[in-house]
Amino acid sequence: MTDPRHPLFWRDPRMPHVELRKVGDGRKVCYALHSHTQWSLGAITAGESTFRYRDDRYHVSAGTLVMMNPDWAHACNPIDNRPWAYLMLYVDADWLTELRYQAGLLEAPRWQDIATAVIPDPEWYEGYCHMAACLLDPRRDLLDKQTLVVEYLSALMHELADQPTPPLPMAPAILQELAAYLDEHAAQDLSLDALCQRTGYSPGHLIRAFKQHFGFTPHAYLINRRIQLGQRELKVGTPIAEAALNAGFADQPHFQRTFKRLVAATPNQYRQPSRKQ
Repeated sequence: MTDPRHPLFWRDPRMPHVELRKVGDGRKVCYALHSHTQWSLGAITAGESTFRYRDDRYHVSAGTLVMMNPDWAHACNPIDNRPWAYLMLYVDADWLTELRYQAGLLEAPRWQDIATAVIPDPEWYEGYCHMAACLLDPRRDLLDKQTLVVEYLSALMHELADQPTPPLPMAPAILQELAAYLDEHAAQDLSLDALCQRTGYSPGHLIRAFKQHFGFTPHAYLINRRIQLGQRELKVGTPIAEAALNAGFADQPHFQRTFKRLVAATPNQYRQPSRKQ
């Protein structure tokens, strides 16, 4: 019997574009502000929680869907230690972009953010739970799982197609270049002085401007990217200690503490997905 306090991760190498997380008792599941490279779609299956999404705050409860664009800062957390439970589907952004493009919902095969953050509709919630139950059931055929994912996400993308996100103010080119530099060198030891030299900004100005456009300070952005590197390493079976070093952490304990803070799971829990419900 799986302990409901421990997250369950479902992954199947035959469906690398989707990953599912299940939490039965989220009272101890606390997230620091973080982001994912994937598009994320979650369902609150019991209780209630807070949902911070960039500059917005929501109170969400059972029967509600929440969604997050790639690289948008967010966090969901319990309210006063009250019980809550959820499912979270992580969808590869390139795969979903192609799905939307082939359906005629995008003019070009480039990612376009989705405006909607919360869906309270019971039909979409029930369809989501049906899809998730199929993914978690080891008796269901691969074709069955693939079909349900494509059908559900295609229908949802059509539903949301008339709600495009107003484009966010573009970060200055120098900050876009800095973010790309942090992405490329996330595993390296970088200093604020060096980042200021690259941009010509003062330390205070750099921190404020970067956070305004990306939702994180440069350091928090770097740590978030390192955890994403660590997740990729763990998915392919890299030992935890090696994954920590490859992701730019000085040692395994630091990696484990930071991983738990941002992912709300231990590296060991994350690297051992289950296909059983």
